[in-house]
Amino acid sequence: MNDVASLDANIQKSVIEAATDALGLALLVCDKNDEIIYASRPILQFYPIPAQFIRPGTRLRDFLGAIFDSGVRSGTAPETSRRHANRDDWISEHISHHWRERFDIVERIGRQRFISVRKRRLTNGLGIVSITDISEQKKRDEQIQQDLERVELTEGILDGLPNAICVKDRNLNYVAVNKAFCAIHGMSAETILGRSVWDLVESDLAERLERSDRATLETGEIHTLPEQIVKADGEDLWVVTCKFRIGDPGKYLLVTCMNDVTDLVAGFEDTEELAPALSAMAIKDYDVFQPAQNCYDPFRAIDMQHLVEPGAIVEPQSSIKYRVLVMTAAPIFEQKLVSQLRRWGLDACAVHDRVELAAFLRACAEHGIRIATFLIDGSMPGAQDVLACWTASPSMAVPKDWKAAEWRPVVLSLCQQPGHEIDDGPAAWDIIVPDVETDDIPVPAVEVIVAEDNEINQFVFAQILEGLGISYRIAVNGEEAVRLWREHRPNLVLMDVSMPVMNGFDAARAIRAAEKSLPRQTPIIAVTAQALDIDIEQSRAAGMNEHITKPISPDMIEAVYRKFVPLKAQRKTG
Repeated sequence: MNDVASLDANIQKSVIEAATDALGLALLVCDKNDEIIYASRPILQFYPIPAQFIRPGTRLRDFLGAIFDSGVRSGTAPETSRRHANRDDWISEHISHHWRERFDIVERIGRQRFISVRKRRLTNGLGIVSITDISEQKKRDEQIQQDLERVELTEGILDGLPNAICVKDRNLNYVAVNKAFCAIHGMSAETILGRSVWDLVESDLAERLERSDRATLETGEIHTLPEQIVKADGEDLWVVTCKFRIGDPGKYLLVTCMNDVTDLVAGFEDTEELAPALSAMAIKDYDVFQPAQNCYDPFRAIDMQHLVEPGAIVEPQSSIKYRVLVMTAAPIFEQKLVSQLRRWGLDACAVHDRVELAAFLRACAEHGIRIATFLIDGSMPGAQDVLACWTASPSMAVPKDWKAAEWRPVVLSLCQQPGHEIDDGPAAWDIIVPDVETDDIPVPAVEVIVAEDNEINQFVFAQILEGLGISYRIAVNGEEAVRLWREHRPNLVLMDVSMPVMNGFDAARAIRAAEKSLPRQTPIIAVTAQALDIDIEQSRAAGMNEHITKPISPDMIEAVYRKFVPLKAQRKTG
């Protein structure tokens, strides 16, 4: 009888040891009596125990006891492993783990060492334990977790900032944006990320922005520019935009920070207390602010207005209009409120001070015109005194932060009091427009030139003018508008201020320069996305007579045409 193991057994043992070594595993196998029948040498790399405790025939209890005595146990550091632990309880608990059908655990066996222990109990009673060193993987996971926590913290800080911030990669695609930047465009971060500026703004502006982005990425020089932005909600935003490069060569990123200076430009709400500070910080020249993103979509705004205003869709508008008089010295407040009143089907106009108000009331009295409601800018100095003296009709002070959805029912309820509806008197508010001598003014073949590059807006202008029976031609840029003006000499020019090739301001200057030798000037009306101070000042400086804002309406175009075109120069219709 030969007690020496067979050659096949030695070969199988060698194969197992080679396989476990190649896989980086330590393997232990015990029988149903909890005696070790095989243990690979790498076990000693994890547990500093004498080699005799992994020999075949060793009891599993003795193997676990040696591990306990070594001090290297799960969840403990070596110097503290002997404290607050009962040896027999620890061994019994781990033996129970070995008798589970499946048991997996990640154990810490030192300060910086982690192992994955997988235990299986087969149906024939054999228990198999595999041990793998996962220290490097654990470190990577912890590093990733720390990085994620830092990213979340950074995102939280950036989202809490009032200034708009965005980050672009080498291809100038957005890779990070904060909430303030998303609010400018009225889009979510998921919608913006991965896109470029060409997807967000008009092509001419996108080209200019990309040039400055490329220059900053290539040279590393900080780019700074004061800009005026129209946000998606139609509000004005005055910023000083700073662009700078970060990162390592070949992995540069472009960071853009838009520092909000709106309070300095538009003024603080409590101007009396801050008057000394404001005088020191007053803007000397608004021309330094360059027109930037115009993210306001008037057609989308109209759709949203129908959604948020109660009854805007289901309640038909009354055929009876009411006249509303607005008093304010703030151009932006005037344009926003008057435009909204007109969209509600009201006939609205504005005066700017008490002198204009007195003259306006005298004109109304002479023509027998009734004012349904008087609204005054609540932030205007002396507003309450004016309201106290007003007795002609219902009146109310409107706060600076008024909301259309909240104020629509209030204004309509004030107007809809008996005796204030429009009668057969003069339409709109042309009663205070001085008469113009109209002798020898011929009716041109083309009465209105519309300068507009947006195809949707072109269609809207065309529909309105055709409905009014006014002949027109449309120019797609300022240069073509000047050419059509020279060719047709129209009664009126409606000039979009933002166009390619030549903008509306330059086109107006060109027309005014050509009119120096002519007996009369053609009225030029600036068409803007919003009533911004900078646009109003530039339009006046360019020689334009008035301004209107988008979205345009038939009443708006008809009132402007009636105001600036002499009666005998108007085409007779009907």
